[in-house]
Amino acid sequence: MTETVFIAREIDPGEGRVSASPETVKRLTGLGFDVVIEAGAGFSSRIPDSEFEKVGGRIGSAADVGSADVVLKVRRPTSCEISTYKSGAIVLAVMDPYGNDDALAEMAKANVSAFAMELMPRITRAQSMDVLSSQANLAGYQAVIEASHAFDRAMPMMMTAAGTVPAAKVFVMGAGVAGLQAIATARRLGAVVSATDVRPASKEQVASLGAKFIAVEDDEFRAAETNGGYAKEMSRDYQAKQAALVAEHIAKQDIVITTALIPGRPAPRLVTREMLSSMKPGSVVVDLAVERGGNVEGVVSGETVDVEGVKVVGLPNLAGRIAASTSLLYAKNLYTFLETLVSKETKSLALNLEDELVKATLLTHGGAVVHPGFAPKTAGDA
Repeated sequence: MTETVFIAREIDPGEGRVSASPETVKRLTGLGFDVVIEAGAGFSSRIPDSEFEKVGGRIGSAADVGSADVVLKVRRPTSCEISTYKSGAIVLAVMDPYGNDDALAEMAKANVSAFAMELMPRITRAQSMDVLSSQANLAGYQAVIEASHAFDRAMPMMMTAAGTVPAAKVFVMGAGVAGLQAIATARRLGAVVSATDVRPASKEQVASLGAKFIAVEDDEFRAAETNGGYAKEMSRDYQAKQAALVAEHIAKQDIVITTALIPGRPAPRLVTREMLSSMKPGSVVVDLAVERGGNVEGVVSGETVDVEGVKVVGLPNLAGRIAASTSLLYAKNLYTFLETLVSKETKSLALNLEDELVKATLLTHGGAVVHPGFAPKTAGDA
């Protein structure tokens, strides 16, 4: 019997991305799946239904999800959506599991095998499945575009007969995937760029992009990186020293872009009102961590607000603002992972619960929350 993959249309009005592209639909049909795309699913990503049909996909309605063996989404399904899923269906999405125990319990009760794509381990085998990297890369780019739009002056130095326009000074806080792309984009636009991060390895990466590295480089700094490549939470003493250095540096900047996030925790506060007040009037700060509370004091999700004379941009889901580009990458991430769930022998879905990728990303299965990081604690747990 042919198994069905359903491409859902996102119901969140702020989400323009889609979980498939014509390329991945073609590949999925090549694996033997019947691929059903909800009508209009790719509209905001500039993919008309006809493009999916050309490569073998079928256009359907939300009702078709009830017979789907696999559901591909961008965001975690809502209660309404979950209630229509087939028992035993595999669901791939960015699940945002931290602090959302009720949503996980609901998916477990519906007996779906829910995979959180953002929990994909950062290992060589999974690089092509890493949704955090693919989406953060373009979010970092878009942060600079949004900053340049809000900044009512030129970015590069311009020399004319009438005088010289100085280059904008851009400071990027956090040199992960998003931060490095922000650095590269700001440099392409001709800005003078500096950056900071608590991970020692980032110093060389920042320098390789032509930016100046700003950090208190003491012993704690040199040890500040987890095995997974994430930043560790720093001591209060280090944070105070770093804040003093950053405060002095921020006062001289035209644009600041903050990208600091620690998985499962509120975004660390990096920029205070006092720091903002030291900046020149009309300066711009773009906060990429606004969906986790923000790195900037006074930031408001979904708005650009004036804080101490500085434009603080708090647009959530920057990756979704360039959906035509980000959807293509996200779709490829999902396809590459789904392909690992297909048995080479039987050419059908076969979950291997011992596979390291499955172990890392599977949240619910067999009617229970199975991920060790999110499973309910029992009386015997330490």
